[in-house]
Amino acid sequence: MSSIRLFILGELARKGPMHGHQIRRAAQLDHIDVWTDVKPGSLYGGLRRMTAEGLVQQVRTERPGGHPERTVYEITQEGRHELEIHRSAALRDARLRPDPVDLALTHAQDMAADSVLAAVQERRDSLEHQRQSQLRLRDQAEPYLTDLERLIFDHSLRRLGAELDWHDQLLSHLPKVLATGDQEANDGSRHG
Repeated sequence: MSSIRLFILGELARKGPMHGHQIRRAAQLDHIDVWTDVKPGSLYGGLRRMTAEGLVQQVRTERPGGHPERTVYEITQEGRHELEIHRSAALRDARLRPDPVDLALTHAQDMAADSVLAAVQERRDSLEHQRQSQLRLRDQAEPYLTDLERLIFDHSLRRLGAELDWHDQLLSHLPKVLATGDQEANDGSRHG
């Protein structure tokens, strides 16, 4: 399931023909990069790929008010079918993606304990920054939010809250775990 495809096809299906700048502007106004994995800069490449695949088509070129020429795109019947597939998959797929931090922690035995703790604390601080940004964004948007959009904000904030709780637990246990790991490594080198 491609989030870029889902966003572009969804925007074109909902709003009708648009040029790339309008699609990118919609992504920026919705702060889509904060709550999805869609980066506004990747939308033009997505449009080109989907045009080549026949999911969207060029309908005209415009030059509004002295701006550069802009190609207007619309979703095709094949694109509507693709949108339905991606949307259904996204709504049904409830699996959380693996986080590389888990793998990194299992291979951190040779790192200095202070370095591991500092890296995890920095990661936790980044998550807290994201949470604070989401809260500010939600507060600014509050007067304009639909009930569904409020629920989407809540989902994002709850996920960040769960991550922060886990990081706090990890940080409280890491000093002991790392000290035990150092001791086990020292014992193993003496016996080897």
